[in-house]
Order: sequence, then C-alpha cells, then structure tokens
Amino acid sequence: MAGTGSPPLVGASALLSLLPPPRKRAAMPRAAVSASASASARAKACSYQLREGQFRRFHRLPSGLAIEVIFQEAQVAAAEGLRNPPLVFIHGSFHAAWCWVEHWLPFFSDSGYDCYALSLLGQGESDVPSGPAAGTLQTHTSDIADFIQKEVRSPPVLIGHSFGGLIVQSYISNMTYSYSKQPSLSENLVAHPLVAGAVLVCSVPPTGNSGLVWRYLLTKPIAAIKVTLSLAAKAFANSLPLCKETFFSSTMEDHLVLKYQELMKASSKLPLFDLRKLNASLPVSPPTKGTVTLLIMGASDDFIVDTEGLQETARFYGVQAFCVEGVAHDMMLDSRWEKGAQTFLSWLQELQRDQVS
Repeated sequence: MAGTGSPPLVGASALLSLLPPPRKRAAMPRAAVSASASASARAKACSYQLREGQFRRFHRLPSGLAIEVIFQEAQVAAAEGLRNPPLVFIHGSFHAAWCWVEHWLPFFSDSGYDCYALSLLGQGESDVPSGPAAGTLQTHTSDIADFIQKEVRSPPVLIGHSFGGLIVQSYISNMTYSYSKQPSLSENLVAHPLVAGAVLVCSVPPTGNSGLVWRYLLTKPIAAIKVTLSLAAKAFANSLPLCKETFFSSTMEDHLVLKYQELMKASSKLPLFDLRKLNASLPVSPPTKGTVTLLIMGASDDFIVDTEGLQETARFYGVQAFCVEGVAHDMMLDSRWEKGAQTFLSWLQELQRDQVS
C-alpha cells in the first residue's frame, strides 16, 4: 500500500468509493406505501417511481434511524416439494434499492420469490446518520441482520453488488444462529441469522481492492485515471460518456444512462464508509465451513472489477466463479440484464434441489 499522500492512494480511494467508495414477518405490504401513493417527505430526496406490485416501507433500526425497503411479492407458487427462499438485495456505492427494482425484482417475483431491496443508511430514501460516513462494515451488516431477524419469515438468499458484495461477505463471516435457535442478546448486539445462500455480483474481493488498484495503475494507467475522475471526483455525475463507460455496456441507450445517472447523483448523501477505517478492518474472515452456499458472478465488460479480482474472490471461498458475457459492472441495470438474472435463477433452482435431496 502506498504511503499517505502518494498518488497510488488516490487511485485506491477512487476505486473503493464504488467497491468497498413487524414481528409479523410476511406482512410487508400492510405497512407499505404503494406505487400510487403520494410521495412522503423522504421520497423527495431520491424519487423513484415504483411499479405495480412494488411497495415501499421503512424499517426502524434499534438506533431509531430507518432504512428504505422496497418489497415485491412472489407472483407464482414454488414448484411442488420446494420452498422458495426470500431474496434480500444489497446495493453498492452511489446506488440504492432502486437499482434492483428496475429489472431484477420483477424477474424474480415472476419466478416465485419474495424480494426485498434495501437502501443502506445515508443512501436512497433511508435516514442519514450523523458523521462523515454512513457506517462501517459492522454497522451495515448489523442493520441488515436486524431487518432479516424481524421482517423475513425464513432464511433468505442475500445478494450484494459491488461494495454491497463486501458487506454481504462481512455478514456471512459473522452468522451466529439459525432461525430455530435464537440466542439471548444484549441491547447492543444484533445476531446475524443464517442465510440460505449468498450471491456476490461484481464484488470487491474479501481482502480489499489493493491488488486491483495496483494492476490498474501498472497495466491500465488510462483506465486508472478515468476511474479516479469518475469516482473520487464524481465526474460520472456530470459526464454521460464517463458514466456509461464506468457502469454500463457500450450498447446501453443514452436515455437510460441519463436516467440512472440522475438517480445515482441523488442516492448517496454520505459515503458508505470511512475508507481508512475500512482498509484497517480487512480482510473479512471466511464463514464457518459448510454454513453457506455461494454464487460468485462477474461481468466480462466490467470497467471496475477485472477478471483477476473475480478469481481472487472465488479462490478465497473455494468455489468456481461465473463470468457473464456481454454485461458491465451494473449487471442488474445493463442492456442485457436478463443474462445475469438467468444465471442467478439457474443457481437458485439448483440450490433448492440440493437442499431437498
């Protein structure tokens, strides 16, 4: 790692800014705000029009702050003999729950899965905490754990994109109990319920992205400069071509890039992490062997996470990585978004067959 103030540290910070830069558990719609309801005060901060069948609510955390949750119920029943797990989606930097709502929530709802997309604190329409950063790996995972414990009826599959992938990795390294055996907890401790599986989508590796940063600096200096401008200086917010190159495929229509660019600009009120503190907390610990099944997905046209970064994560967990061809970093929003969704769905169906066999 470079010393303080050295040029490589600027590049590292830029990349990290993107990649790690109620008791009635099934009753989400009852406390929700439908797509046709008038906007609340929160909605003015990051307006996103929900589709028919999608509902927005706010989950109150032990801190008193609330996080945005967008819910879409399964539209078809599970196959005979199977029970479809709920899906909980976690976004990365400059994004919020809306990034999943556009395509993947309708796709998986139509495939028979209850879907929950969360906005982390300081993002989307969630409350904004005091301080220079929205939280730490520990606080973000505790917020997710609190939501799962109180709002989700059975062990979910947890999905994280980009920086959200690092948060999911931290979550699975701290799982502490099954749904049937909940321990007594102190007021300040939130246990991490076991999950049915975890999916990392274009995720930062568990050891951080220093290896990725150095590869960019040494082998792709122009790309390193573009990433620094796009993320550290937030130039993506004012440059349509740079936003497109950073997050999307060349085939993405400009009017869609512009739509998502505007949502990104409005989504992040605070950086997800203090980057120096984040670096000091890495690497994450591997989960206890046999406690979780993982899918690790990358994108062939990813401008941020290269093939070596994808393989590093796969080696850490001892699984095979899947590289989806023809899509970019924002796989769930890209012009060929269904390719990643179909890869995930095939894995889900295989996971369920394995669990009942």
